[in-house]
Amino acid sequence: MSRGSAYDVVVVGAGVFGAWTALQLRRREARVLLLDAYAPGHSRASSGGESRVIRAGYGPDEIYTRMSMRAHALWREFFARRGEEELLTETGVLWLARGRDDALVTATHETLKKAGAQVERLERAELERLYPQFDFGPVTWGILEREAGVLLARRAVQSVVAEFISEGGVYKRAFVARPGGGGRLDSVSTNEGERIRADAFVFACGPWLPKLFPALLGELIHTSRQEVFFFGTPPGDERFAPPRMPVWIDFGAETYGIPDLEGRGFKLALDRHGAEVDPDAEERAVTRELLEEVRAYLSERFPAMAEAPLVESRVCQYENTSNGDFLIDLHPDFENLWLAGGGSGHGFKHGPALGDYVADLVLGGGAAEKRFTLATKERVRRRTVF
Repeated sequence: MSRGSAYDVVVVGAGVFGAWTALQLRRREARVLLLDAYAPGHSRASSGGESRVIRAGYGPDEIYTRMSMRAHALWREFFARRGEEELLTETGVLWLARGRDDALVTATHETLKKAGAQVERLERAELERLYPQFDFGPVTWGILEREAGVLLARRAVQSVVAEFISEGGVYKRAFVARPGGGGRLDSVSTNEGERIRADAFVFACGPWLPKLFPALLGELIHTSRQEVFFFGTPPGDERFAPPRMPVWIDFGAETYGIPDLEGRGFKLALDRHGAEVDPDAEERAVTRELLEEVRAYLSERFPAMAEAPLVESRVCQYENTSNGDFLIDLHPDFENLWLAGGGSGHGFKHGPALGDYVADLVLGGGAAEKRFTLATKERVRRRTVF
């Protein structure tokens, strides 16, 4: 990097991708400015909210399995150094399979074993013995990722930004205008009219990427509305909290759940892409229809929760690429403007490993992964990454 600019790198977006990219760049002694239009972990961010699953299971996608395992180790090390071990709870993740030929769970089991993860196959009788609070219905077997679990998302992002600042990085709250022209970008403008000069720029602003770059990304990244629900557990009942309850995933019903953490409630959500929305303007009230669908599943799968009250709900969003692969690439019109997004609902857990990958690319020391490039992104949506 040259010393003719105020910063070596400006990172736009202080979600998990941007925060970790900024921190990893700073640890390489780059002069880094991190900007966000709202605040780290804010309520409109894809990195906001209370909890995110951290798992290594990805069907046959070994690239994500290995990235997640590395990210998990980095998260654990990061929290230990800051004395914030409570932000990672290793509940285990239970994958539920329907039928002997459940291709996704079978491939997940095989890939996890190949990667050296701690994973165990459980037959129906063993599932019922270990987790009597479930009514497993059509589920015939499952696998348990023993070291997987939950990250407390909002607090984790804020902690990464705090660490970045403590290591000499600069954070500001500002809205960045859409860059114009092409070639080499020398500066960006903020809502207050400030022009910020840097040698390189990373736009890691999740669902705002297609708003900032509509011609390029308007048909390649789609922001979808996702509703999540927290139900109150029975008084004095510990069956729905760790260590007795793991995170669980039932892709056969497009549903997942997170146990009661910090007394906030038993979390359920559908892993199904909702309607396309504007992250700035979307009203964040859940719908009666989806609440009823989720409550019906809750009553069927967890009979003791059939009358559980809804104690909290929120509307967040995914920013989806055509198939769920990340988008990490140079903007084709600029030689020093990087795009880092497409978390597609599964990206949060990868933050530290992905930030390391982006930092290497920006500073010229890393090889690009083809699956993350613009050239592989399509306009027709066919999800293949789960």
